[in-house]
Amino acid sequence: MGNKVKYNLKNVHAAKLTETVKDGVTTFTYATPKAIPGAVSISLDAEGESSPFYADGIVYFRSSTNNGYSGDLEIALIPEWFRTEILQEALDAKGVLVENSKVTESVKFALLFEFDGDVNAIRHVLYNCSASRPSIASETKEDTIEPGTETLSVTADPRSDGLVKARTGDTTDDTAYADWYKNVYIPAEATEASEAAEE
Repeated sequence: MGNKVKYNLKNVHAAKLTETVKDGVTTFTYATPKAIPGAVSISLDAEGESSPFYADGIVYFRSSTNNGYSGDLEIALIPEWFRTEILQEALDAKGVLVENSKVTESVKFALLFEFDGDVNAIRHVLYNCSASRPSIASETKEDTIEPGTETLSVTADPRSDGLVKARTGDTTDDTAYADWYKNVYIPAEATEASEAAEE
């Protein structure tokens, strides 16, 4: 396994995901995406495996599983709203952020971003992310001041309906592209399926 490739980022947003089940039908609702300023880089590895089935002395069939992605998101400074809404840190009466070990269930969110320097300016969304607590690091140098960064371990699992990620392409609708960071884009098939379930 080689080193993870880091990609420089811009326009990073997160949108809190709420999953509700009613009468056996699961509904996914996203809050309005909020910007995460100062995002530096992301490195993601695909999760899953390929299983060969042998017959007649050859690989007769190969099944592949898509278990999403996992990796690191490096940010100059994690915004306070992300700490309270996603990492579930609590603000006390004096405005101090408090971390409590009793909080174990992580809040799921969609992560939206594009890569800096991508000539096609492709926009991406990972639909079902969770983030672990960031490590604490600070750097002190004698000659130069280099700001420390905070790194979140991010896991992007498939949603229970299988949705993992989406990205804009060559023929993406202009409005869908322009509104990418206003609302979490839901594929047309998923939208039709949820509307059919409501009728």
